Amino acid sequence: MSKNSDNGEIRIFRPGACAPVRGNGKRRTPARAVITGGAGFVGSHLCERLLAEGYEVLCLDNLLTSSEKNIAHLGSEPGFAYIPHDVTRPIFIQGPVDYVLHFASPASPQDYLEHPIATLKVGSLGTHNALGLARTKGATFLLASTSEVYGDPEVHPQPESYWGKVNPVGPRSVYDEAKRYAEAVTLAYARTHGVRVRVPRIFNTYGRRMRLNDGRVLPNFMSQALQGEPLTVHGDGSQTRSLCYVSDLVEGIFRLMLLDRDEPIIVNLGNPEEVTVRDLAVEILEVTGSSSAIVYRPLPEDDPRQRRPDTGLVQRILGWSPKVSRREGLRMVLPYFQEAVRAVSKEVPDFGAEIVPAMPAAASAL
Repeated sequence: MSKNSDNGEIRIFRPGACAPVRGNGKRRTPARAVITGGAGFVGSHLCERLLAEGYEVLCLDNLLTSSEKNIAHLGSEPGFAYIPHDVTRPIFIQGPVDYVLHFASPASPQDYLEHPIATLKVGSLGTHNALGLARTKGATFLLASTSEVYGDPEVHPQPESYWGKVNPVGPRSVYDEAKRYAEAVTLAYARTHGVRVRVPRIFNTYGRRMRLNDGRVLPNFMSQALQGEPLTVHGDGSQTRSLCYVSDLVEGIFRLMLLDRDEPIIVNLGNPEEVTVRDLAVEILEVTGSSSAIVYRPLPEDDPRQRRPDTGLVQRILGWSPKVSRREGLRMVLPYFQEAVRAVSKEVPDFGAEIVPAMPAAASAL
């Protein structure tokens, strides 16, 4: 259950009955995680994983770029609660919290260009509020950072030690600099207040629950191919991307969250299998069986020319590497995009989210 206090803070408490647990003897209670942005693409998959592992999960999201449909199927889970909340406002949670996972942010170029101020605020104020919660509760804090902190890199592949090449005032800077600031304040809390922090720098990820219209290259290509439209490649298509299937990403996040080390940890999480955008377009035409043409358009400002994670560190400390190849992942995600396109043709609202029954009102009420 939850309620708003007079000053706009959220007070939440929902008991669970699952493991893992804290405490000994008869006073054993489920471990508890707060996930900001939990109704988003990656956040919703993370909610599922933690619930499956026996955690109690509190999902905070204001649905700016996400959808309640992504978590509607979790509404009946006894350890799950969805709390509509903008994390740029203060957060107060009743009871213990073991993990705070900060995933709230617009993440696609289309979204953060449409919501530039909101993107900067969630990276700054939102991160500060989430860190304050972790500090108050003595919780481990995990910041979802991004490969965009490397900008248009001059080092390839990109190791965690690389400082990046970022235009601080370009159109993409609202996201790049928001995440760079979020990393800085996260490490400041670790050094100043002793908060245990984890920072995965997440490279391009794909899977079910991506919106068809979110502006990223893979859903764009899938949508165009399945609707018989030309696939739009920007520039000459020689720029590269490295695409990680969402289940592999979530596995890496889960391992990082549980790592028993007090010092701050920053790691790349992504698939080092690199592909040019032009070759990705061809692969998607093959997987979908589409006869669409490929057309070329001007390259957007500050679009990175190459993107590939150096995953040596994460392999050493977590034993993690992606299991799903790009070809396999494209086949796995194809039915989702086919259903999403069918929904568009039937003029179903909110077509990019997973089509599931609506969340019961009691689960989302404050």
